Amino acid sequence: MDEYNRTGKGVGIHARRAIAYIVLILVTFMCLFWFYVLFINATRGHAQIQMGFSAIPGDQFFHNWTKLMNSTQPVWHGLFNSVFIAVCTAILTTYFSTMTAYAIHVYNFKLKNVMFTFILMIMMIPTQVTALGFYRLMMDWNLIDSFIPLIVPAIASPVTFFYMKQYMESSLPLEIIEASRIDGSGEFHTFNRMVLPIMKPAIAVQAIFAFVSSWNNFFIPALILTKDQKKTLPILIALLRQADFLKKDMGQVYMMIAFSIFPVIVVYLILSKHIVQGVALGSVKG
Repeated sequence: MDEYNRTGKGVGIHARRAIAYIVLILVTFMCLFWFYVLFINATRGHAQIQMGFSAIPGDQFFHNWTKLMNSTQPVWHGLFNSVFIAVCTAILTTYFSTMTAYAIHVYNFKLKNVMFTFILMIMMIPTQVTALGFYRLMMDWNLIDSFIPLIVPAIASPVTFFYMKQYMESSLPLEIIEASRIDGSGEFHTFNRMVLPIMKPAIAVQAIFAFVSSWNNFFIPALILTKDQKKTLPILIALLRQADFLKKDMGQVYMMIAFSIFPVIVVYLILSKHIVQGVALGSVKG
């Protein structure tokens, strides 16, 4: 009977493992398939794309690239604008959210729980609700066609703050902070030299999320940026798609989208080694 139970348990483990692998393969395929379609269509012409899906790459890659570079759209300016805004946003979001989480986690003061709850309540407010007031405020401050309204508000990121706070509860013992204070270290020195290295996996994860979120942001930049030289890549892609029927070239549109995805892939590859560790530790409360 014991041997039968052991055999049955072994078969059950292998079956569950096989099911898990099958599910992972299916999910991976579903995630990567659309990237494959994107890059395939970037190598096909407008007429070929209109004929339907094809799993075989076309021969129009260099034609689409040349046509995109010679178009009236300021592609390289859009790339620089998107990279500049996304990088600055990721840095400000992660640094100040980590600093805020550090203050809530380490210090004991009145209304601490109230402030924590208030910050979480802000997470429930959609961006579209405050967009009109934000746009009017930027007009009053003469900040239209400026990158400042797209970068500075990233300092206040409730979602990133909440993740950093959860990560600190599982990975940042208060004894380390107390020992640093006993050694005479200042608060900013302790935060920058001791806390930030411990938080590196979480910062890498949230930097990726902040970068991608800012990179894909279309709504607010479309309101703030009006000059062609200041527009970001998502706005330029939308302009290509809105072209009239006679001028619309889907091969050029797919090339533009593929061109805009490349920097995101580079950032992911640079920070990917921290993702698993950051997600695992940040989701477990010690």
